Formats: sequence, structure tokens, C-alpha cells
Amino acid sequence: MGQEYHGCFQTARARAAAWGVFPRRNRETRPRQAYMIATMNVALRQPLMTREQFFAWAQVQEGRFEFDGFRPVAMTGGNLRHNVIHFNIHVALRERLKGTGCRPLGSDAGVATIGDAVRYPDGVVTCKPFTGDEYVLPDPVAVFEVIGPTSGRVDRIIKVREYAAVPSILRYVLVESASIGLTVLERRSGGEKWSATTLMAEDVLALPEMGIEIPVAELYEGVDFPAPD
Repeated sequence: MGQEYHGCFQTARARAAAWGVFPRRNRETRPRQAYMIATMNVALRQPLMTREQFFAWAQVQEGRFEFDGFRPVAMTGGNLRHNVIHFNIHVALRERLKGTGCRPLGSDAGVATIGDAVRYPDGVVTCKPFTGDEYVLPDPVAVFEVIGPTSGRVDRIIKVREYAAVPSILRYVLVESASIGLTVLERRSGGEKWSATTLMAEDVLALPEMGIEIPVAELYEGVDFPAPD
């Protein structure tokens, strides 16, 4: 009985050692392996270039890229519906912001976010003067992203955090392209968290930081959606 119990204990101990509960033989190798894995993870997250190097590199590329702070990220093209909505955003902003001191810019205007990351939203507004030689826009107050078929995760999660890290940005507007609808993230100051509001076709997008309002339907003028099944 005692020998049988002792044998079971030895078997259980051997299994536990194999599972890492009693790492006798692996006492020296496990820390070394953990160090190697940690070192590899750090190496994988080392930036391939700086923000300044990205700007120089991007100038000679045929495609369009954003910079996530570590490496260039290709910006995929949207469909024609996406393009029409993009155009409507700029027309609506430009007509209302004339003479106000605030200026809307297109998707070639960079927004510096977390670390060295640079994003190029579909629409961005600043109320601060600039010379035109800059690669990033000074003090953007509002950004617009048109949600494409492949950009949803980045626009709804990653960029929400990145734009929140820019103190001057008080409003982030996510514009749907598969149907009519906006998700508006807003705050009164850069130190606050976002509060979210959803708007439909009959609603009005208020932009108090610029003193203007835009009917949501105006952003979808000339846009045809496929009939529901």
C-alpha cells in the first residue's frame, strides 16, 4: 500500500514537473527562455523608422501610407460611395467655415497622434494658422473618418485611442459608408474621456467648437445604397 502510494506520488510529481509546477530540471533554462522571448518581442516592436524618415520615404512612394509609429501602413482605396461621402464632408465644412478662421483639409493633411504615429483622416479641421510647409496639422479640433469595408477595426478602436491622445481634438466623427449614420465622439477638453452619440438621417451634426451645424443627410447627398435583401 505504501509503495503503491509512493509510486503514485512520484508519477504525479513527474507530471507536475512536466507541466512546470516543479521546474527542477528547467530551473536554469526557463528564465533564459523567458528572457529570449521578451527580447524578441521588444525587437519586433522596434520602430523601422522615425517620423521624419517616414515623411522622406513617403514622398517617393506611388501609394499612400500612414505611419503607426513603427512602420508604414498602406492606405487602401475606398469605393465610389466612400469617395462621394468624402467629397460631401469637405464641401459642407468649406461652405460653413469661410471667414471663421478655421480651415478644413483633406486626407493629405497629417495628424500626429501617439508617439511618432501619423494618421491621415478623411477630413480634419484646424483653427490655428499654418504656413503650408508642415507635414502635420497644428492643433486639429475635429477629425472625420469614413468607415470603409476594411478600415472598421482601425477607425473604431485604434484611432479612437490615438485621437483621444491629442489634446486639441474635441470631436471625432465616424461616418458610415454602408448606410446612413454617424457615431460622434466628443469632449469639452483634451483631458476628458469621449462621450458617444449616434446620429441618423434626420439628425443634425453640431460642431460647437467651430460654431457650425451640418444636417446628416447633407453628408450623404448623391449617395445610393444597395436595396436591402
